[in-house]
Amino acid sequence: MDDFIKILLKFSIAHNRNFFKYPHHYKIMIFSDRDIQNGIKRGDISIEPFDSKNLTPNGYDLSIGEIFIGGKRIGKGKAKIPPLTWFVIGTKEMVKIKNIAAQLWIRSSYARKGIMTSFGKVDAGFEGNLTICCFNAYKDIDISIGDRFCQIVFEEMKSEPEKFYEERSGRYQGQRGIRFH
Repeated sequence: MDDFIKILLKFSIAHNRNFFKYPHHYKIMIFSDRDIQNGIKRGDISIEPFDSKNLTPNGYDLSIGEIFIGGKRIGKGKAKIPPLTWFVIGTKEMVKIKNIAAQLWIRSSYARKGIMTSFGKVDAGFEGNLTICCFNAYKDIDISIGDRFCQIVFEEMKSEPEKFYEERSGRYQGQRGIRFH
């Protein structure tokens, strides 16, 4: 374990040294609430249904549209998630982004209750509902359809990609609801 920590520290120090040497390589422009609203007006971002109450200073809170647990899909009411249980959330909102990338972050209120998730990037050109794999690491929790579950944070790209998501893989392009394959 000590060797692992030494390697991690060495990498961290080298990374930080490069950050200060080449800060222009590390700029990430995150959209503010104002940028998101302007992106929607321009047609670069679409969130349907859109609720201005879900805007945050630097993102938008996505709501639960569907829960998959124990082989069942739940689309109304609540789901009781037992401890040490894997489950899947599908967003209520359809998200469409053009020359923009995004990240998903769990709302801290769920993280504090022991919910862990595995998030990735939302690629430029993606369109559809988002599927989020989750794990309850603590105790029984009730999760309601319609609750705000995670935040989508939009990022400006330095240049337009050669090919957008639908041209690269597009595996989940246009998905509606939770999709596994």
